[in-house]
This record gives sequence, C-alpha cells and structure tokens, in this order.
Amino acid sequence: MEPAEPMAPRHFPATLQSLGPLRAFVKETAAACGLEPRAAYGLMLAVDEIATNIVTHGFQEAGLTGDFTVLCQVDAGRLRIVLEDEAAAFDPRSRELPTEEELARPLEDRSAGGLGIFLTVQGVDRFDYQRREGRNVNIFELALPSGT
Repeated sequence: MEPAEPMAPRHFPATLQSLGPLRAFVKETAAACGLEPRAAYGLMLAVDEIATNIVTHGFQEAGLTGDFTVLCQVDAGRLRIVLEDEAAAFDPRSRELPTEEELARPLEDRSAGGLGIFLTVQGVDRFDYQRREGRNVNIFELALPSGT
C-alpha cells in the first residue's frame, strides 16, 4: 500500500497560548479519524506534553522565538502526528521514566520531572524522536479502528 499524502502542515507560534489551539487541532484530527475518546485523549495529552516542553524548554528558557510545525498522516490503519521545531536538539526519550515505586508515591514526595514523558509514552502506541536537518522531530502513532 502506498503511503497517504500528509495533511497540510499547521504552524503554531512557540508560545503557551498555542497549546489550546494545538489540543483542539489534535482532538479534531483524532475524531475525524474515528479514534475512541479514550485513545484521542491519550494522544492529545501526549502531544500536549511534548509541545509544552518544546515551548517552555526549547524556546522560552533559551530566549528564542519561533514556530513549531504539526504534520498529520493516515497510512496503513495508523494515525501519525509529527511535531517539528528548530530549538536545540533534545531527545525526550533520554529522560529516565519514573519507576512504578516513584509513581505510587504522593505527588509531594516525587522527584521532579519525567512524568510528562511517561504520559507521552503511555498515551500512544509508538513514540519516536529523530533529529533531521537541524530540527527536532517528535513522532506519535496510534492504530486506527478497523475500517478507518
């Protein structure tokens, strides 16, 4: 089967104000692809976590301004959403995920960090990161319901 053409890319300013419209876009895309609400929510949360890190750490804390790009593609029964940005290279998978013991502790007793990446990995079937041509490329994939 030939890969499907990606939908037109969407560009968002790398600001916290862009996160609401990004979540709405992911929610609409997931619904249009027939994802169940729970799967759509997991995807939306995963994309939101990484986008928040891009905006906060990649741009704001570095004193940078710019945009990030969102690409969506449906291919072979899978929805793929890709976030791309030109901030400093950062592979979210390099963060150590919290252990089950850490997750069982009350919030005030947990060490800081790592939960967003955990939620990302848990929210999708596949999460990947690549560095291509000076850009961070975060890839989220979910299987679509059969018949989609």
